Amino acid sequence: MKTLALFAMVLLAGCSTVPPTNIHQPMTARPPQRIETANANGAIFQATSSRPLFEDRRARFVGDTITITITENTTASKKSNNKLDKSNSTKASVSAMSGIAPKSLLGGLTSLNANATSAEAFEGKGDAANNNVFSGAITVTVIDVLPNGNLLVSGEKQLSISAEQEFVRLSGVVNPAFVDASNTISSSKVADARIEYKSSGQLSDGMVMGWLSRVFMNVLPF
Repeated sequence: MKTLALFAMVLLAGCSTVPPTNIHQPMTARPPQRIETANANGAIFQATSSRPLFEDRRARFVGDTITITITENTTASKKSNNKLDKSNSTKASVSAMSGIAPKSLLGGLTSLNANATSAEAFEGKGDAANNNVFSGAITVTVIDVLPNGNLLVSGEKQLSISAEQEFVRLSGVVNPAFVDASNTISSSKVADARIEYKSSGQLSDGMVMGWLSRVFMNVLPF
């Protein structure tokens, strides 16, 4: 009974597994502790504050958040056409055979002819097209500041609808110079961008072939 219960728990855990990801880890980062003001003098601005008084609020430190507008629209197409024709013809003949053998052996043969003809033809065509559209917005966290000042950001958004869970994940490298005054940047300006949209639940499981079927598909030679 204990074995069956353990097996059932493993199956239930497998059903609720979060889809794997290729996003930079971790998904978020805790900001470092800010400098505490030792002796407050009553002024609005304290010299020991972690941020200057007139500094804007665009992300630049670990733990800061930044909003990324996802505007991905990719279109790719390829068309190829190959055609090859090749032909060959060979003809050989011997007009007279006198002196080679007696006429009694040649019989009625007075000449030999040989003809050979070959032809090859090949034609191939191929078309491929791919269209992808992904739009939305997600707020991510700065998980590291690179030596050149660029920000490594990463984050995810989870949405649960009934028994289905939707996961939107994004990570990449952001140049602070491209961030606008509202602390927003387009995904087209994010370097090394990794954007994912995955789901987990009965609907997504129904679109995946079972593991036993995949085994037979890989093993059977026909």
